[in-house]
Amino acid sequence: MSPAITRLAKTAGFYLLVAVIILQAVFPFYYAILTSLESGQAIFEVNYLPTAVTFANYWGMIADGVFGKQILNSVFVATVVVCISLFLAVTAAFALSRIRFRGRGLLLLTILSVSMFPQIAVLSGLFEVIRILGLFNSLWSLVFSYMIFTLPFTVWVLTTFMRKMPIEIEEAAIMDGASSFTIIRRIFLPLMWPAMVTTGLLAFIHAWNEFLFALTFLSTDGQRTVPVAIALISGLSEFEVPWGNIMAASVIVTLPLIVLVLVFQRKIVSGLTAGAVKG
Repeated sequence: MSPAITRLAKTAGFYLLVAVIILQAVFPFYYAILTSLESGQAIFEVNYLPTAVTFANYWGMIADGVFGKQILNSVFVATVVVCISLFLAVTAAFALSRIRFRGRGLLLLTILSVSMFPQIAVLSGLFEVIRILGLFNSLWSLVFSYMIFTLPFTVWVLTTFMRKMPIEIEEAAIMDGASSFTIIRRIFLPLMWPAMVTTGLLAFIHAWNEFLFALTFLSTDGQRTVPVAIALISGLSEFEVPWGNIMAASVIVTLPLIVLVLVFQRKIVSGLTAGAVKG
């Protein structure tokens, strides 16, 4: 076989593999959009192209004031989790990467090991803590519980990223009389944007999509977040599940994540590359 044919076969195989991956990743979301634009018996017919487009399912979900409030609940929880996680992670990363003290490595491994426990393993104990603190059926219960899993990851990534920064920058700032907080705010933060965007976005996605804690710690429709709200959408009977409304709601809550990923895609790649190699 000639080199030209071999090269052509490798190129064709590569693009075929890329096409299969894209199809597997995009098709479920595409079919959800397609189903959300149909109504009646057309929902149960297998169609790969839209036949009769209607936005009734979207209007039905948007017109429901409860679902709009649930979206705002998810936005509030995810935003607060990201802000608190990044603030604590940046300060912790500075201490773990720049300050030498006994047990620093063990402490970092302990922080990371917390996120290795499955959610169901800590659910009962966490429920008791939230009940004692009086946070049951409050959005702050989700903020508190989500921090257990988002904070270790953000601390680990930002610590690894900060260790790669040349220490001469910090020494020059100290010689100029800068305090530790000034060094973090004026020197490290501008340089850490790729890693912070990556970890912040992953923390946002986790808080936005989390289901188990939201189902357990919230009991009223007005306090629930969108994953639980979608799961609890039901019809008049078990044989009349409004699949069109469910698909419309799924598309509505997925679009913000897609927009965030597209907007910050360059920062995400830079942050993942920087955090993947330990300096």
